[in-house]
Amino acid sequence: MATVPALHEWAPDSWTRFKTLQQPVYRDQAALKSAVDSLAALPPLVVSWEVDALKRQLARAQAGECFVLQGGDCAESLEDCESGHIVQQLKILLQMSLVLAHGLRQPIVRIGRLAGQYAKPRSADTETVDGVTLPSYRGDIVNRAPFDAASREPDPQLLLRGYERAALTLNFVRGLIDGGFADLHHPEYWDLQFMRHSPKYEEYQRVVDNLVGSMRFFESMTGRAVHDSNRIDFYSSHEGLHLLYEQAQTRHIARVNRWYNLSTHLPWIGVRTAALDGGHVEYFRGIANPVAVKVGADADPAYLRELIRILNPNREPGRLALIHRLGNAKVESALPRLIEAVRGQHQEVLWICDPMHGNTESTATGVKTRRFDNILGELEAAFRIHHDHGSRLGGVHLELTGENVTECTGGARGLSDVDLARAYRSTVDPRLNYEQALEVAMRISRHAELRR
Repeated sequence: MATVPALHEWAPDSWTRFKTLQQPVYRDQAALKSAVDSLAALPPLVVSWEVDALKRQLARAQAGECFVLQGGDCAESLEDCESGHIVQQLKILLQMSLVLAHGLRQPIVRIGRLAGQYAKPRSADTETVDGVTLPSYRGDIVNRAPFDAASREPDPQLLLRGYERAALTLNFVRGLIDGGFADLHHPEYWDLQFMRHSPKYEEYQRVVDNLVGSMRFFESMTGRAVHDSNRIDFYSSHEGLHLLYEQAQTRHIARVNRWYNLSTHLPWIGVRTAALDGGHVEYFRGIANPVAVKVGADADPAYLRELIRILNPNREPGRLALIHRLGNAKVESALPRLIEAVRGQHQEVLWICDPMHGNTESTATGVKTRRFDNILGELEAAFRIHHDHGSRLGGVHLELTGENVTECTGGARGLSDVDLARAYRSTVDPRLNYEQALEVAMRISRHAELRR
C-alpha cells in the first residue's frame, strides 16, 4: 500500500503522482493541454455554498432525518441535452421523491446523475469487432460510440463540449425549479402523460391526491401558504472519473481556505478506481465536497476502514457516503460484514444502496440487462439488514430514465427478454424506465419502520 501524503501536501494535480486507472490516452498532448487550460478558465458549474448546503442535508440523512434519492442516466449523451429529455428526467425524480416523502414521512434529498455523467469506466481499454480492434467507448466526454476509428479516437475538445452541455442542463433545471415547476399546488406540471397507462398509476395518483389534499387543508385552516411546496433543492452528481476534467474545475475558495470541485455538488469514486494508493482517492481526499465511494461485495474490512480514514479523517457528518453495490445473490453475506467493519472503528458514514450494478447480466443473445426482481430483492434486503444490525440505510442510487425504454426486464408490465429490442436506447448500462422507477419508489416508501 502506497503512503498517502499529509493533507497539506495535497494539490488539485497531486493525483498525477499516483497510479491512476481508467484515464483515456490522448495522442495530441498539446491539444489536450489547450482544452484543459480553457476549461480551467471557464466559470464553475456550481458554487461552494450549494455544495455546503448539500453536505448539511447529507448529514441529516446520516442521522436518519431525511432520505437520499440519487438517480439518472447511466451515461449522459451530449445529444440528449435537449429540453424534452431533461424535463422527463426531472419529472420522474420529482414523482419518485413525492412518493418517498409521503411513505417515509421524511424530507427527500434529490440528487440527479446529470450535468456531468459523461465518462464511463470500461473493463478493457480496447474493443474488438470482426477482427478490428479500437479503443473502447468511454463516454461522450472522451470519444464517441460508433465503432469506427475516427469516433473512437479520444478528442480533447469533448471536454469542453461536456462542460457546455452540463452548464446548459443545470441552467435549464434551475430555471424550471425557480419558475415553480415543482410546485405541489400544480403536480400536473410534472405528470408523465404515458404514466396514465401504467398499472401503478392509480396508486401513484392516490399519493398525489392525499399529499395535495393535506397541504390545502393545512393552508385553509391556518390561512398560511406552505412555502416549501413551490420550490425544492435539487443537486447534481457524477462519477469523478476523468481527473483532468475534475481538476480543471477545482477552485480554491479563500473565505473558507478550502478547495472545492465545482463541476458538481457530489462527485463519487467507482469500484474500479477506489484503490487506496490510486489517483482518484488522492484527488478526492483534498476537496471539500461531500463525496461518495462505490463499494463491492469483495471489499475487505481493513481496506474500508482505511478508505474512511483517508477520505474523512475528521469524521465530518455528511462528508462521506458509501454506496454499496453487492448484487441480490451476495447482499445477505456481504453487507453485514461491511456494516460491522465500519462500526468497529466508530466511523460514521452515510449508507446508500445501489441495487443496479451488482445485478447486471446478459441475455442468451448477449444483450445487457437487469432483472427487476433482483433489483427489488437487493434493495429490500438492504433495508432489513441495516435495521437488524443497528445501522440505517439513508438513500438509494438508481440508473433510471423518465422515458418509456425497455432495458430492464420485469416490473408491473412483466417485460421479458424479447421486449428489450423494442426500445433499448442505452449505449452503456440498462436503466429502469419511468414505470419501473416509480414502482421502486413505492416499494421503498413501505419501509418507514426500518428507517427509525
